[in-house]
Formats: sequence, structure tokens, C-alpha cells
Amino acid sequence: MIEISPEIVCIIMLGGFIFGVFLGCHVAFVIGGVGLIVGYLLFGTTVFNLLYTRLFDLLSNYTLLAVPLFVFMGVMLERSGIAERMYDAFYMWLGGFRGGLAVTTVLIGTIVAACVGVIGASVSMLTLVALPAMLKRGYDKSLATGSVCAGGTLGQLIPPSVLLVIYGPMANISVGKLFMGAIPPGLVLSGLYCSYIAVRCLFQPKLATAVPAEERAAPLIKKVTVLTTSLMPPLLLIMAVLGSIFLGLAPPTEAASVGAFATIILAIAYRRFSWQALKETALQTMKITSMILLIGGMSNAFVGVFLKAGGGDVVANLILSAPFGRWGAFAVIMFIVFILGFLIDIIGIIFIMVPIISPLVPILGFDPVWFAIMININFQMAYMTPPFALAIFYLQGSAQPEWGIATADIIKGVFPFVGLIFIGIGLCIAFPNIITWLPAVMVK
Repeated sequence: MIEISPEIVCIIMLGGFIFGVFLGCHVAFVIGGVGLIVGYLLFGTTVFNLLYTRLFDLLSNYTLLAVPLFVFMGVMLERSGIAERMYDAFYMWLGGFRGGLAVTTVLIGTIVAACVGVIGASVSMLTLVALPAMLKRGYDKSLATGSVCAGGTLGQLIPPSVLLVIYGPMANISVGKLFMGAIPPGLVLSGLYCSYIAVRCLFQPKLATAVPAEERAAPLIKKVTVLTTSLMPPLLLIMAVLGSIFLGLAPPTEAASVGAFATIILAIAYRRFSWQALKETALQTMKITSMILLIGGMSNAFVGVFLKAGGGDVVANLILSAPFGRWGAFAVIMFIVFILGFLIDIIGIIFIMVPIISPLVPILGFDPVWFAIMININFQMAYMTPPFALAIFYLQGSAQPEWGIATADIIKGVFPFVGLIFIGIGLCIAFPNIITWLPAVMVK
């Protein structure tokens, strides 16, 4: 065993982590490897007991059972065809406006977000359903791809978000309260996205043409019927999951099981269910959940060693010494999270950062739910800012080569939406009740 000052430990661990990430190694093995090596050098074989205890606590956390259930819910819903039906309905109502299809994309992304909670499923759905229609109508590629990425990433803020399920236990905050607190800011972002598209297309009409009237012509009664029948299933699903949590009828884990079962019923009703689909959905759920728990377990190893070596105190003193009081400290935390979003997966950021910064929240005098949702709003930017921009990767992976979508088109398209997220953060700072109102009135 060797003795090193906490400051040097911070430099070694954070430097080793960044070095490993830049080498292209998987983030889970980098985090776990650095934690294990440094822990063994500092504490000897006792580090294994520390890592075992923290890993056991993570895997035995009852709330985290909701993760595979919500993942299953999202993957099965992707197969149900629900997005195609909603797009056809909104197409008839909004297609006549310039930018109407892009607005439709964001609106469907908002509704799907309240049913899915997995960014890969929502971005892929919007790419396959909405992007071809916009490109066919001559939409600017940047505007089209930007609206897909922005609308698709709302699934990691608007509940049932898997990120919030993970964040809650890490910060000792009720996942139900996080769910309720995330709904209004998610809708605010959706409103900002739609407003931006509408205003920009008003002043730059060449970016998005209106759909000809003959292509969307239909009797009013048919439009109403199609819209109602397409929206009713997702709304019932949302009420079954979020309504039961809000009314105190079920905690998130049980509500997730209800949602997972309901998506199977939807797939059967839409004639998209098969045993092969169920098998593939279960396999995909296992893969995603295993990845989450692997990163969580390795991050716990890193954080356990980091805190035991005094690194948490070093980071706390650094943040608390920031100028301009608690708002200066808040700005430092948000900046650190923003920079980490360029480099590593969001799940890794949660498992690493949340145990370190959560004890500072009561010291700074912030509402824990408000603070947690602000961090999660910040995460929205990480999905759209290269080099580690998952929304861009999912879109590229789902887009057909003949569509001619270049990476430069997507990056150019997402930057305005990243700016809108900054505006959303500013609104939630100026009006904190946007976040805190619903959690305060929900039934406990």
C-alpha cells in the first residue's frame, strides 16, 4: 500500500480515465480498471471487499428492476407500429403548413417519449417513419435530421426515462417525483423545438414545402377519427404508467411491469406480435440492461475508491469555492456534466458524478428534484454534441444510404436545438416551479 494525497489521487484517476477513453476502450472497462488498480495500490486486498459491497448494493436495489421493464416496454413499442399510425394522423392535420412535417416529427417524438424511455428506439422510429416523408417533400436535410434527433432525445427526459430510474437510487431521490418533475420541462423543450421550426420555416420557406392539399385531403370526420384512434392507445399507456405513479397507486417498478404488459397487448392489437418478435425484444432488453448494469458496476468500483481516497472532498471543495456563491457552484457542475457529455456515455456520467455531487445539493440549498432534473436537461445536449452523440449515431445507423444523409447535415441540424436546450435551462432557473410543481402535488 502507498500513501498519496487526495489531490494526486484525483489527478491519477481522472487522468487515467480520460486517457483510456481516448484510446477507444469501452468506458466500463476503463472505469473499472482504473478503480481496481488505484484501489489495490492504496488499500491492498481490502479494495475487493469494498468493490463487492458496492456492487451487491447496486444489483440488489429494488428500484432498478424498473430498468429492464421500461427497456422492454420501449423495444416492444417500437415493433408495434404505433408511430406510423400517429404520423399518418398528424400528416393530414399539419402537412399543409410549412415545416408541418418537422413539427409533426417533434410532436410524435414527445408522445413516444412518454411511452418508450429508450433513445435508440425513439430516434430509430422517427428516422424510419418521418425522415423519408420529409426528404421526399424537399425538406432541408439539416432541418429534417435535426428535428428527428431533437424529438427522439426527449425520450430520456420525459418519463418513463431509464436515466431517471437510474438517477433516483444514486441520489436517494424518489423516482416517482423525478418522473413528475421531468414532464413540464420536457414539454417546454418540445414547445421550443416546434416554435423554432415554425418561425424559421416562416422566414425561410425554401427549407420546408407544404404538402399539396390533394395528398392530405380527407373529410373532417375521417381526420378526427384517425387522430383519435392513433392517439388513444399511447395516451392510455401513459395514463396506466404515469397516472398510477402520480396517484400513488403503484411505485415505478410495478408501473413499469404494467407498461411492459400493455405494450404486448398493443402489439397484439396492431397485429405486430409474434413469438419471434417477443424473443428478439427479450434479447435486446437483456443486452441493453446488461450494458447498463456493467457500466454501473464498474462505475461503482471507480467511485468507491475515489470517495474512500478523499477525492470526493477535493471535488466538493473545488465546487464550493467557485465564485458567485451557490449559482457559481451550480454553473461549475453543469459545465463539468456538459464537457463529460462530449466524452462518455450518459449512464457512466450518472454513476460517476451523482454520488459525488448529490451530497452538495443540500449544502448549496437547492431542491434535490429540481437539481436532478436540471442535470437531466443538460444530458439532452450530450446526445446531440459530437464526438459522443448517440442520437446522431442512431440516425446514421437507421437511415438508408440512398437518402444521402451526411454527418455534416446532421451536425448542422442539431446545433440550433442544442441552443434551445440552453434556453430551456434558463427558463427552469428563472421559473423553478416548472419542475417542482407536479412533484409537490402528487399523491405520496
